[in-house]
Amino acid sequence: MTSEQLEFNKNEDKLGQLVGKLNRNLSLIYEGGGAKSASKQKSKNKMLARERIDYLKDDGAEFLEIGAFAGYGMYEEHGGCPAGGVVGGITKVGGRNCIIVANDATVKAGAWFPITGKKNLRFQEIAMENNLPIIYLVDSAGVYLPMQDEIFPDKEHFGRIFRNNAKMSSMGIIQIAAVMGSCVAGGAYLPIMSDEALIVDKTGSIFLAGSYLVKAAIGEDIDNETLGGSVSQTEISGVIDDRFPNDRSCLDRIKFLMDKIGDFKTAGFNKSETRFNIPDQKKLLGILPHDRSKPYESIKLIEQLVDNGEFEQYKKEFGKTIITGFGRINGWAVGIVANNRMLVKTKKGEMQFGGVIYSDSADKAARFIMNCNQKKIPLVFLQDVTGFMVGSRSEHAGIIKDGAKMVNAMANSTVPKFTVIVGNSYGAGNYAMCGKAYDPRLIVAWPTAKIAVMGGEQAAKVLLQIEKASLKKTGQEITEKDEKALLDKIINRYNEQTTPEYAASRLWVDAIIDPTKTRDWICTGIEVANNKPVEKFNVGVLQT
Repeated sequence: MTSEQLEFNKNEDKLGQLVGKLNRNLSLIYEGGGAKSASKQKSKNKMLARERIDYLKDDGAEFLEIGAFAGYGMYEEHGGCPAGGVVGGITKVGGRNCIIVANDATVKAGAWFPITGKKNLRFQEIAMENNLPIIYLVDSAGVYLPMQDEIFPDKEHFGRIFRNNAKMSSMGIIQIAAVMGSCVAGGAYLPIMSDEALIVDKTGSIFLAGSYLVKAAIGEDIDNETLGGSVSQTEISGVIDDRFPNDRSCLDRIKFLMDKIGDFKTAGFNKSETRFNIPDQKKLLGILPHDRSKPYESIKLIEQLVDNGEFEQYKKEFGKTIITGFGRINGWAVGIVANNRMLVKTKKGEMQFGGVIYSDSADKAARFIMNCNQKKIPLVFLQDVTGFMVGSRSEHAGIIKDGAKMVNAMANSTVPKFTVIVGNSYGAGNYAMCGKAYDPRLIVAWPTAKIAVMGGEQAAKVLLQIEKASLKKTGQEITEKDEKALLDKIINRYNEQTTPEYAASRLWVDAIIDPTKTRDWICTGIEVANNKPVEKFNVGVLQT
């Protein structure tokens, strides 16, 4: 076995361990509120949230779950909130791509935590960006009252959901809601602002205030079923369109409705129907060095992701710390922008560090992004970036101008963008390579991802200097031993905040994925994005 093969096997083992950890964490998340809570829901003749989705989606259709890690490690003082108390993602119903959002009643009766609201807004954002029908499977006790100040009044809080309902209606985006459990207070507006509103008999109820609050507010004695059960809301108020005897029959009606939707105008992205070979995706696991400080050939990652391993580079001999070029993924034409992690030599004989964006590479990337917009080709960003190059040479070469040019072109891009965080995602490099703030249609992370302003050790040294200066002002001196202990503490705390789990729990990324599933996410994302025509590209102010 050669040294190269040995290194490949070590890398594969290390990344394989991280994928194993990812799958173990997901298994725990999928348990929701636990077996006892699940049993309680079953005793009411209710399906669980994931069971409802599995029954509703087309047989054999993939379910790309968004935000499974939402709330991970958060709200522990409140008992936790697995998956943010709501399960959702992209799948097919009636042969049509759509978003399904299902409250998980095993988690605090489906109550809304702050992250629940953020996650629901993300689902609606994806639906609006891609003209996707959205199906709400409602089973929620409403806002989690102990944290109501963090979910109720602000612009991106609970009320934004209903604003989006109205906006989607005006955009012609189909919304179907099924009340399959509780639906109370402000949450009652969601199904009624949808195109179709269904309810399950006996288990579903919908009202602005439950019986206890009605008694307290106006002194009326009434039970919840009479107040807002399925019979009252279909036969008396007419608030709900139809009622069904159980979950399955209600979900069957949704399948029936989705199967009747007509066609809409597409974006017209180029897709080849020619048969192609898919490179061995498991080879992705051995390319990324287990020692993240080591360089590697990013082009090898790209060749494992594109059909037939075919990739045509754009300006191959210029701006070498960023790789740009064209390929296909599942037949879809794509433009790829990737950080090159190899140490490269310029024509002038200068050495450039891999993973760093220099003036020439920023200029190249900007021009490539504009070209893809002109040709209506979706963009894929593969991030492993430590930031922009600093120092007098870079400043005098105009790194700020060229960096701004790249950010400008990327931010104004109208073709769909998809971001995969392979390794580092530091500082302004995160922005330039289409971080969350720049509206990627989907953004996912490999288990090797690190997202922060800068690397943990560099940041810790800066923070240590600040801490030492603060202590010095109070007349305290720090020993070498104490300095090391403080540095280790800062590094550990900082590193915890740079993990993919930390990012995914706060929805900075849509999912942490097995690298071998990268193609699936990108091609589904493009297929979904093709549902909505793109606007004309107008880059605005762009210095050349």
